[in-house]
Amino acid sequence: MTSMTSLSGKIDPVVRRITSADIAEALGQGLRDFQAVPLYGLAFGALYAGGGIVILLSLTALDMIYLAYPLAAGFALLGPFVAIGLYEVSRRREAAQSISMRDIWSTVRSRGEIGWMALVTVFFFVIWMSQVGFLIALLIGLNASFSNLREFIAMALTTNEGLLLLAIGNAVGAALSLILFSLTVVSFPLLLDRDVDFVTAMVTSVRAVVTSPVPMIGWAAVIVVLLIVSALPYFLGLLVTLPVLGHATWHLYRRVVAPVALS
Repeated sequence: MTSMTSLSGKIDPVVRRITSADIAEALGQGLRDFQAVPLYGLAFGALYAGGGIVILLSLTALDMIYLAYPLAAGFALLGPFVAIGLYEVSRRREAAQSISMRDIWSTVRSRGEIGWMALVTVFFFVIWMSQVGFLIALLIGLNASFSNLREFIAMALTTNEGLLLLAIGNAVGAALSLILFSLTVVSFPLLLDRDVDFVTAMVTSVRAVVTSPVPMIGWAAVIVVLLIVSALPYFLGLLVTLPVLGHATWHLYRRVVAPVALS
């Protein structure tokens, strides 16, 4: 276990080391939560999938379908925030409390620090899309246009500029995703569970990754792969994948952060 004392003198949350077995067990618990209260999971999954579909249709209407890949990748960055309602469903099931959309909304709204974490998440999304635009302008040209996605893919895979765009863009995206994952993997559940500030939540989340780097990076990889596979059939796979991952994240948080010791 690792613990720290903040500048205010308060003891920060205790972070425990986990293994790959904890990841597997958290996924199993997440699946059971989804099976127990599927309507809530489907509702949040539909919200997330619907957002992806709206983005895809908007890009098609604006003849900017070539931005589908970077936008889809950036959209995944918002997943931890969208899934916050699912963390609350699992928290309430665990505490044998009533579950309703009103209860979920009331709890989330009462946690003011969650708003700051949401801003952090959106900031990373803006940075991601800004660097995509910059790279396209720098490597392809300010007036770059493609009539369809196939034309853009052909350019990206058969030209030096396109290959460089993919290499730099994916490298930057991976770095941003890893940083945001480290900042949010337990911070959102922690803010729901305890009265802590968002900075403490982010520090605790980073400590969790540093304490168990291999399992936590493995968890990040599982999330990325499942989200990509789920997004392929017109985002419809997210109806199930998002709620399972969301519930599992809560249970993983429970394994990573030790409960408050009773005095």
